[in-house]
Amino acid sequence: MRAADAPPNAQTANHIAAQLIAEHGVAPGGTVTLAVHFTPEKSYHGYWQNPGDAGLGTVLTWTGPGKAGAPSYPVPETLLISGLMNHVYQSDYALLVPYTVPADAKPGSEIPLKLKADWLACTDTMCVPESGEMSTVVKITQAGGEGPSDPRFDAWRAKLPAPLGAAAHWAIAGDTLRLAIPFPASGKVENPHFFAASENAIAYAAPQSFSRKGDMLIVTLKRAGQGALKDLSGVLRLNNAGNGVEISATQGAVPADGEPIATGESKGPELPALPWLILAALAGGLLLNIMPCVFPILSLKALSLARAGESQAEARAEGVFYSAGVIVACSLLGALLLSLRAAGQQVGWAFQLQEPGVVAALLMLAVAITANLLGLFEFTVPGFASHGAGVSKSNSARSAFATGLLAAFVATPCTGPFMASAMGAALLLPVPAAMLLFASLGLGIALPFLAIAFVPALRRALPRPGAWMNWFRRAMAVPMGLTALGLLWLASRLGGAGFAGFCLVLAIVLLAVLAMLGDGQRKGLGRGVKALGMIAVGAAAAAIIMPRTIQHPGDEGADLLGAQAFSEAALGAALGSGQPAFVYFTADWCLTCKVNERVAIEREETREAFAKAGVKVFKGDWTRRDPAITRYLTAHGAAGVPLYVWYPKGAKQPSQLPQVLGPETLAELARGEKS
Repeated sequence: MRAADAPPNAQTANHIAAQLIAEHGVAPGGTVTLAVHFTPEKSYHGYWQNPGDAGLGTVLTWTGPGKAGAPSYPVPETLLISGLMNHVYQSDYALLVPYTVPADAKPGSEIPLKLKADWLACTDTMCVPESGEMSTVVKITQAGGEGPSDPRFDAWRAKLPAPLGAAAHWAIAGDTLRLAIPFPASGKVENPHFFAASENAIAYAAPQSFSRKGDMLIVTLKRAGQGALKDLSGVLRLNNAGNGVEISATQGAVPADGEPIATGESKGPELPALPWLILAALAGGLLLNIMPCVFPILSLKALSLARAGESQAEARAEGVFYSAGVIVACSLLGALLLSLRAAGQQVGWAFQLQEPGVVAALLMLAVAITANLLGLFEFTVPGFASHGAGVSKSNSARSAFATGLLAAFVATPCTGPFMASAMGAALLLPVPAAMLLFASLGLGIALPFLAIAFVPALRRALPRPGAWMNWFRRAMAVPMGLTALGLLWLASRLGGAGFAGFCLVLAIVLLAVLAMLGDGQRKGLGRGVKALGMIAVGAAAAAIIMPRTIQHPGDEGADLLGAQAFSEAALGAALGSGQPAFVYFTADWCLTCKVNERVAIEREETREAFAKAGVKVFKGDWTRRDPAITRYLTAHGAAGVPLYVWYPKGAKQPSQLPQVLGPETLAELARGEKS
């Protein structure tokens, strides 16, 4: 609709134009149908009452005498973007609203009616919150003198779902929701889809299966979570022509499946072939070994293989058990991640580091490992640097397995090259394929140690045991100690200064207990049981006190680029004005993020280039869990941070930048924007 051709009450400044229309006149106390007619621009779409995995329904606020009822929506369309199912309208559509005028209205008069509407206008890559104020007049007539109807209303009514007129039933079995819908066997059904009006009842993007059994349609859906389901309503699309029926179901018996019906549903975004994703997961896991918290563990375990008298069988056994520990840890983290997402939680990779309690536990573990490496006390399991004849085969296997568990847990906070695409795809693939990717990531982390264990030439290339190993062991305490300091800083970011102070006190107490244990070990007094008891009591006390110390710190002040806090609304407003934009997502626990910020983002050259090009910068801080950021990451195929997205001038198609940025990457992009 062009502005020059639009009626006076139409809202045309938006990407989706809106207009309020009354069908005809009405007698006092009667009811007339109003239409809120929306016309999207090309490539834009609006949303159904339940928008699905993303989006926002329309909100109508009426002003004037009389009473407006609930709007009726036409049958929506499905739009699958990056694994997110949206319930949308991609061409013009109308919401029909019953409006009852006052009984004391005088024939021959007109009732002014005003409407404020809020809606979301989206393309496949961006969304813009929009609103409009519209008005119309409802003519009051004598009974039977309503006058001619607007012919468009018949066409709009034809797009509404028809009432089913029969009782439907649903039943639950595990994570499956089955729906029985009475429908004549002679009725034609092509490419059906069930749109649930009840929020969080089903997993919107999960495949839906349909079958017929006589005069009954059987729909099999995946539940969104394990919460109680009291009722279920929605719309069943019957074909691509927009025909559908309105469903209201109650709990009851659902027969077994009958003859299958093809749905022809979109399969969503094309993902790389699974073998390539497995290779990406392997490569990503391999690169995680250079992280400062993993390198000491890996290097010391590798040197333990070079100790005198080590047999090839023992070396291979250690390699297998270490690898098993890594793969089990990555698989368990992946399974927990998929379970939380299936339950409706907006989480991504490294979600465990968004929980203050987990960070506190990791901090204590890093402190204990640092103390062990410095020789403050001895502990043979995990036994990162243990060596000598006193280590039994069974203890060595337990040590290797425990070391693998720990290495995987502390190595997974960040995504990087290769790993990002694999973990992003894991959130979109079926569970078996996703779990294969998580296990492949673990195998990638384990590969260096596994290679040393199984290739004698690599073991022979390692330095021979000697006194220097004690020096090297203490040297490895430096990166591990820095990891502990980094976790203490992260604790302050997650839970505030009070929480970080409490963690510091706990760390000091832990060091004192470990020092007591080490003193007893050196004197042969055997204080291990007493020390473990003290640690257990301290952990129990900390679990009670710690939650009371957690606060949620406010965001830090503006950075060098003057970045705004990320939100879909703020980004949409900037893109709507035609400005180029740079959106980046980071977290305080992400090493790759911090390196990129120092090397490429927080630079004077970048700031100057951005200022000249008028680039708007948005920063999404994922240190603490943020569902809005998680949805954006998922929509762009990312399971975690970092993620960098560049929107060229004029809101053209955005481009996703590499996970590792060069010093001139952003400045060159900005210089390429013409003023």
